[in-house]
Amino acid sequence: MKVAWFHKFGGPEVLVHEEAPKPAPKPGEALVRVRAVGINHVDIDHRAGTSRIPVEFPHILGREFAGEIAALNGEAAEFKEGDRVWITCRIPCRRCEFCLAGRDNLCVQEGYFGLDIPGGYAEYVCVPIANLNALPAHVRYEDAAAAQIAFGTAWHVLITRGFLQAGQSVLIQAAGSGIGSAAVQVAKLAGAAAIITTASSEKKLEHAKALGATHLINYSKENFAERVMEITGGRGVDVIMEHIGGEVFTRSLQCLARGGIIVTVGAHAGEVVEFDIIPFFRRELRLAGSKNASVLELRKVMALVADGKLKPIVHKAFPLAQAAEAHRVVESRDFFGKVILLP
Repeated sequence: MKVAWFHKFGGPEVLVHEEAPKPAPKPGEALVRVRAVGINHVDIDHRAGTSRIPVEFPHILGREFAGEIAALNGEAAEFKEGDRVWITCRIPCRRCEFCLAGRDNLCVQEGYFGLDIPGGYAEYVCVPIANLNALPAHVRYEDAAAAQIAFGTAWHVLITRGFLQAGQSVLIQAAGSGIGSAAVQVAKLAGAAAIITTASSEKKLEHAKALGATHLINYSKENFAERVMEITGGRGVDVIMEHIGGEVFTRSLQCLARGGIIVTVGAHAGEVVEFDIIPFFRRELRLAGSKNASVLELRKVMALVADGKLKPIVHKAFPLAQAAEAHRVVESRDFFGKVILLP
């Protein structure tokens, strides 16, 4: 089969399109013919060697993908060869205290496709049968590959961790990113009264407006913290989705209303920040971390995609042979939504 993998850490150029042995499913596994795989920023980190997580070479990236079942090795009452499927991006142990409590996103023994398990940058992938999910005929493979992590993360941040309620106000940082554009839609679906978004260009902000953003801030031209306070009449917002880190995180803290919550889910702009504790206890502010969505949340958002209530945004789809160029686009930040590979 054809794969796009890397034999050493480095820039996009280390991703090479080569032949590799076609895998055979072990008992309890399915062989999936990959039709589309989403690129996530964590792929960039793993390829560059900056994720602090060891990988084995050659390494196949790709956490979220969709395709059809090519072979089954075990009982799969709901599925047969040829069925269209999307694949749950993680493999929880389903035995630890967190899995048993329904918080499998915190599983202490979980595996990840594209990290410790070969991912979707390939024509074929072996997956546990338990990770198969039916993909309705009307949902494109590209949309399925773009939806799972973006909408799952946005849902987990805003609804599960941020407790966003109808009528509240929310600030969504970097609305041009995959999870940012997804978060605008989730906030709208939740009934947020004010959806304030930031982005680096007017073009990205116009896209965010089309998705439901009510207030737009170009952070390359304006001080977003000052602008948020102007928009809210000095009150601040109830919920903040922050996935940038560094100075953006510290300035975001200035945008919280009394009793508000900031949920952090990324730190590419800086992992260590100064933190003033005084406003937190005087104004009863809250800070929450967010890892990723549970299997139940992933299935929930994918059902909403199938129902047309959430719409994945695909910036561009590249053939697998152009994986390096696709990574360059993601690194350029000159895109809106998700970048996809088509094996």
